[in-house]
Amino acid sequence: MKTSDYFYDLPKELIAQHPASPRDSSRLLVYHPATQKVEHRHFYDLPKYLRKGDVLVINDSKVIPARLYGHREGHEGVVEVLLLKRLNYTDWECITRPAKKLKVGTVVQFAEGLCAEVIGYGEEGIRHLSFHFEGVFEEVLDKVGQMPLPPYITEQLADRTRYQTVYCREAGSAAAPTAGLHFTPELLDIIKQKGVEIVDVMLHVGLGTFRPVKEDDPLKHKMHNEFYHISEASAAAINRAVDEGRRIICVGTTSVRTLESAADETGHVRAGSANTEIFIYPGYQWRVVRGLVTNFHLPESTLIMLVSALLGREETLALYELAVQEKYRFFSFGDAMLLLDGEEKDEE
Repeated sequence: MKTSDYFYDLPKELIAQHPASPRDSSRLLVYHPATQKVEHRHFYDLPKYLRKGDVLVINDSKVIPARLYGHREGHEGVVEVLLLKRLNYTDWECITRPAKKLKVGTVVQFAEGLCAEVIGYGEEGIRHLSFHFEGVFEEVLDKVGQMPLPPYITEQLADRTRYQTVYCREAGSAAAPTAGLHFTPELLDIIKQKGVEIVDVMLHVGLGTFRPVKEDDPLKHKMHNEFYHISEASAAAINRAVDEGRRIICVGTTSVRTLESAADETGHVRAGSANTEIFIYPGYQWRVVRGLVTNFHLPESTLIMLVSALLGREETLALYELAVQEKYRFFSFGDAMLLLDGEEKDEE
């Protein structure tokens, strides 16, 4: 297996620069692996492909305004800081630019009296920063920080909430679990009324989302650990479905990584909190996940490898080629795919 095996050509104009409005008007490529049938739908059609007893697993992590701009004390020039992972009340693991100039002891000044001192180094350019502030950090950050949109999105986001899911709750992510951006409260109600059980888990999205696969051999790629939590109630709901043979369908790769990290060989998941470095690629032995709602991912990324573990590399790349031909919108604000075996959709 080579990283280049997961490359595909993507015209720049297909990289979505803004979210669909309304959220569920985005397109949905439906693929049935058992029959290799493809359907071109819209996201509001999703309930037609779900059935009573299905469990839809969502990630309720909330994106924080994690991008900060400041300057080194006594120097001109802009310093960019991206908060990745909270280490304690004051200290964070961060990506910084320019990283080479931020030595241990360097102080970075931001607005609103917020400043940070570099207190240590992590791997691959990561810095550990200790923040100094008055009041509540989250309130200061809300005034100073910007939403951490990916670099391929060049347009400004007028409404911060469009980079949040409508069900987000637990603040801590440095990027949105983007497959969930398509849901509206009304669509969720329709799904519940159909008898589908919606279960929340939490994984704070961190460096794993930003780190490209640089090795020619992807098995040499090191995944960054991310914090997740599964409540007792959520674990019980998932385990009941496993025992009863009902389908577990994940919304997004973060939900997939959470469940597969917490599952044993029987497909039952453990409640609790932990860090995961799970890397899912072709050949992976699935434990609990039986369906996936996901966006279209970057070429040569760990996420397209995860999808390939579910479908196979050739099938995945063929679907991506079809999506390019059909002019689907790609990446964080783009359209979605539903990968699901089982019954055909309801009669319309």
